[in-house]
Amino acid sequence: MDAQEGNQQSQQLILGHNVFLLKHPDVADIEKVRLKDEVLNVVKSNEMTPYYETLVADKVVELDQSVLGSMLAKNEDEIKKLDEKIADAEENLGESEVREAHLAKSLYYIRIGEKEKALEQLKVTETKTVAVGQKMDLVFYTLQIGFFYMDFDLISKSIDKAKNLFEEGGDWERKNRLKVYEGLYCMATRNFKKATNLFLDSISTFTTYELFPYETFIFYTVLTSIISLDRVSLKQKVVDAPEILTVIGKIPCLSEFLNSLYDCRYKSFFLAFAGLTEQIKLDRYLHPHFRFYMREVRTVVYSQFLESYKSVTIEAMAKAFGVSVEFIDLELSRFIAAGKLHCKIDKVAGVLETNRPDAKNALYQATIKQGDFLLNRIQKLSRVIDL
Repeated sequence: MDAQEGNQQSQQLILGHNVFLLKHPDVADIEKVRLKDEVLNVVKSNEMTPYYETLVADKVVELDQSVLGSMLAKNEDEIKKLDEKIADAEENLGESEVREAHLAKSLYYIRIGEKEKALEQLKVTETKTVAVGQKMDLVFYTLQIGFFYMDFDLISKSIDKAKNLFEEGGDWERKNRLKVYEGLYCMATRNFKKATNLFLDSISTFTTYELFPYETFIFYTVLTSIISLDRVSLKQKVVDAPEILTVIGKIPCLSEFLNSLYDCRYKSFFLAFAGLTEQIKLDRYLHPHFRFYMREVRTVVYSQFLESYKSVTIEAMAKAFGVSVEFIDLELSRFIAAGKLHCKIDKVAGVLETNRPDAKNALYQATIKQGDFLLNRIQKLSRVIDL
């Protein structure tokens, strides 16, 4: 997007995150004042007239007619120059220069936040492009537009397009980059298991700094892995992974969150978990799934604790987690009712009794249930045919 060099995050994805924080009710007012200044500075410096109008419509910033008029004039002037360069390239230069001129116009539309025109211009640029690698780069620009606007339909179609392009060829570096883009898309659409696999595949080859820094990538990898992997896989792929070990200490509470879960230090786990909730809640991609993620993590940790016992007192469990008996009783009753935990509470004796289902028996019950459903459908169908 706004061609970033080296290991820099895209300025517009940073802008998108800051706008998200500006709209977030849990961000302090004094912090919002600083964020608003940052947002306005980026919008003005990049002459983002269309995006500025969107922010005004959403009541994120106040309308300043002089600022709007100034940016609009600069946009018109710059687009006129780009059109002249395209015309000159088409008349006097070769195909490569024509493509570069069209790409420059695409990147300018991306820079100013003109979504529809940017996508249209990228399509025009694609018609001037022959090399698969360059076509892939255009798809990456489209994906960044998708993440900036959180347009998941555009992202999904672009990922499918990229995969089709890879069937024609394409280098490993771009294929590995696509894994991170797809992983982020899966995480943002609550497919945590697939996101985990894609992130873990990319740990040693990560180069997508335009999306987020490496520390953020490790943060997402650990969070998704905890609710997606079994203990053995978590140990091999995450807890002992050298790439994760070199970075995890830089992220507050994350190392304790991961290691206390694996080491069964549940009191420490809950403290670290509380420390991470704010980071998850204020993350643009994880925020919509905040409550779901909290439930899934608690399911994992409660299941792990109960795995070791046939029966255990509620008081002993409450002590292990550093919470009250009432809290554990209320928590477990919800998870048991939802079918997330396989145990029952003996309230009189104050005991939890586990009743882990046998895998073969569960498969048998599922087959019977599906068979009944199929028979009912056949009977309904036969009545329709008889008529």
